[in-house]
Amino acid sequence: MAEYQALAREGLGAAQRISLMEAEFWHERWQKGETGFHQPEYNTHMQAFIEFLALRRAARILVPLCGKSLDMLWLSEQGYRITGIEISEIAVSDFFTENQLEHRITQTGNALLYAADGIEIYCGDFFEIQKADLAEIDAVYDRAALIALPPTMRPGYVRHLTGLLASGTQTLLVSLDYPQHEMKGPPFSVTSREVVALYGGSHSVEQLHAEDCLAREPRFREKGLTRLEENVFLLHKKPGLAADQ
Repeated sequence: MAEYQALAREGLGAAQRISLMEAEFWHERWQKGETGFHQPEYNTHMQAFIEFLALRRAARILVPLCGKSLDMLWLSEQGYRITGIEISEIAVSDFFTENQLEHRITQTGNALLYAADGIEIYCGDFFEIQKADLAEIDAVYDRAALIALPPTMRPGYVRHLTGLLASGTQTLLVSLDYPQHEMKGPPFSVTSREVVALYGGSHSVEQLHAEDCLAREPRFREKGLTRLEENVFLLHKKPGLAADQ
């Protein structure tokens, strides 16, 4: 845990040192169509556990590093308002085009804002989006953000994400846990212990579910994985924290 606490003290600066390299990596993946990480169906854990967020109708859910996830459509269909953040304009444009959503595009701060009824996506660097840029966030859904980042960027990501949220905001987090030496990420392995180490200072952490999912994931078996666990967490931002904690 000391390793993550040390990185967390460095804060966003640690992420900034490699953010340009990481951004280039994702731009290249989308340009080449190397998007095997994109799920062509709704995430079943999201559907099963979204109720734990206890949200009112029309609550606003933040989906960081959203890609063109279909999960945003399902959440919108349940009556929630969606705010996504994604660095690839290809991904953002594809989301609206492929789902035949009429939308408008405006410049706002350091990002382009793509907006349709009930869904808006900021196309820009997640680390440059500030709390003042966003409408008030009621909850966060993270299925593919934390596990998309290498270890050195995760503390900065958690710190920045936490700073976007009001006290009491809850997050539904889905992560993968596998022997990291058996496969090069992303998606990366993020253990339950690491989730607690990253979030424990700013959030209460409750693990809702753990599932051995290797049997239904042939593409990961083909990569040589001998174990693959999917974990679901409910995070609750602690009261009394400064905005940048």
